Parts: sequence; C-alpha cells; structure tokens
Amino acid sequence: MDHALPAPCGIVPPHLLERLARSGGAAPAEAARRTLETDARLRTARRLGPGHRARAAGGRGDGGDRGTARRTLYDAGNRTLLPGVRVRSEDGEPVADACVNRVHAGLGATAELLHEVYGRRSLDGAGLPLDASVHYGERYANAFWDGRRLVLGDGDGEVLGDFTAAVDVIAHELAHGLTQHSAGLAHFGQPGALNESVSDVVGSLVKQRVLGQGAEEADWLVGAGLLGPRVPGAALRSLRAPGTAYDDALLGTDPQPATMAGYVRTPRDNGGVHINSGIPNHAFYLLATRLGGPAWERAGRIWFDVLTGGRLHRDADFAAFARLTAAAAAERYGRGEEHDAVLKAWSQVGVDPGAR
Repeated sequence: MDHALPAPCGIVPPHLLERLARSGGAAPAEAARRTLETDARLRTARRLGPGHRARAAGGRGDGGDRGTARRTLYDAGNRTLLPGVRVRSEDGEPVADACVNRVHAGLGATAELLHEVYGRRSLDGAGLPLDASVHYGERYANAFWDGRRLVLGDGDGEVLGDFTAAVDVIAHELAHGLTQHSAGLAHFGQPGALNESVSDVVGSLVKQRVLGQGAEEADWLVGAGLLGPRVPGAALRSLRAPGTAYDDALLGTDPQPATMAGYVRTPRDNGGVHINSGIPNHAFYLLATRLGGPAWERAGRIWFDVLTGGRLHRDADFAAFARLTAAAAAERYGRGEEHDAVLKAWSQVGVDPGAR
C-alpha cells in the first residue's frame, strides 16, 4: 500500500479554535489564531510538497523486551522546526522535563496495547520507531501526527492546557499513524470521520488500559483535563454522550451528533470530520458497554480487525465500516453475543450494518 503522508490534523478541531479566536480573551485568542495559521501552513506545505513515503527517523528496533518500538523524544524549544533537540531515547532515564517523561510513557502505553493485546509491532506492524516532539511552537494549542512523528504544543495556558498531560491525546494522534499504515482512510467526509473516530477509540482504549478500567466504569471522555479552569466543560469529546463535552461562552456548544439523525453536512473541517465522528464513536461505546469488561478486548479487537484486515477501503462510509465490523465479529466470535451487539450498536446510532 502507498503510505503517502497524511495532512496534519490536530486533535483540537478548527471550529473550536475559530470560536476561541473570537471570544477567548486576549492571550487565548491570539494563541488560537496563531495555531490556526500554523495548522493551515502545515496542510498547505503537505499538499504542495513531494510525495514522500512515511518513515520515522532512525532505524527499526524492537523496543527491547516489549517487542514494540523504540521511542525517541525531542524538544522543539517553542519553535516550529522539527524534530528539535533529542532529549530522551528508548533506554534513557527520566529527565527533568515532565512533558518529555509523560510522552515517553504515553508512546509506550500505546505501543504496548498494540503489541500485547493485538499482536502488532508498532504502528506499521514491523516495529516502526516512535518519535515525538514536545514544546512545539509558541503557545501552540494543538497536537498532531505529521506522518512521521507526534508533535505536541504547550497550549495557551488558560483555556487549552498542556497537550502532553492526557495519555488519550497522545494515543489519539499515534492512532492516525496506525490508520496511515493500515486502511489509510481518507480525511474527508465519512471516511475522515471514521479516521477521527478510530483515533478517539484507540485513545480511549489506551487510557482505560492504563487506568485498569472496564467499559462500565470509564468516563469515555477524550482530552479530559485538557480544558483550563476558565472552561466549565469536561473534555474535547465524549463517546458516551456526543454533544455534551462542553457548553460555555468561550468554546460554544459541543456540536457532535450521537446518531445519524443529527448528521452535519458542512464543507468546513474537511466535511465535518471532527463533528460527525461522534456517530461511530457512540456506536463503539454502545458495543463496548453492552459486551462489558475491558473495552480493549472484544469490542476493541473487532474494530482493530477491521482497520488492519485489508478489506476497509480508504473511502469507506459509515455503512461500509459497520458491515465490516459485523463480519469481523462473526468471523472471530461466531454469530452470537458479539455479533448481535455490533448489529444493535450500529442500528441504535441510525446506521444499517446489513449482513443480518
């Protein structure tokens, strides 16, 4: 498969940054405007640049006893020149910078989920090294996967905080690399919403596994704790209840729908990829809680089988993804509890999974 580098797309959607740029107060508004400008430059540079193949710096490695991937951390020094100065390697001791240590741990937690639960060696299945740069840009209020590495900003310090503080944010962006090296879902319309949803799901699974939580006790929030004290919101997104993650004067109201009845048709945000992802997100939540136990086991295995199974087309819509999850559940578990739970979850969000 041609793993062309995807356009960088941050975990904070443009509609939220645009709202903050208008109403966030002097410092957050300026940070949001600067972040939007940086994101636009990154996307333009990728579209106009040569057709690179995805690769990470350095050679392949098995990550020691974990059999996953070697990690290298860089400090961008609040500049936008990547990767920055190398500050910690796979076998290096913790450093004074807590951001570096948190990302090192987050990379490891994500790689361990892929390897220990799903038998995949890193994002590409062949031990791709995991590189990450922290302290990107000046008050840069986002985090993204650029096709080669994870990049995280410090936030504006008031509304959007330190992006290294949330392990699900780290895992969400790494999961874009997993999608890049598997199904290669396009980042527009419904396939783009699926791309974002897969990242939210993987982020949630990593977070829950780190915390040792089952599906019933998890909060199912993405980016919980990322919003500053000025914002009376819970997180960036909610898989349990899309559309309820935040509702305040600074950021507006969470626009995510939970079902197809609320599907948003818009030319913005690549066809609403960060908005309509609430629908497949909610389907996964319904599946995981219906099955119970750790979500990374049966529910996560079904989603992973579809993403990496070779049958998911890069332009797949929600219905195609739903059909494949139903087929994957039947292939792995038979036409029993798991298969029925998949059918019910998709039907509940208004997507016909077919293959009954």
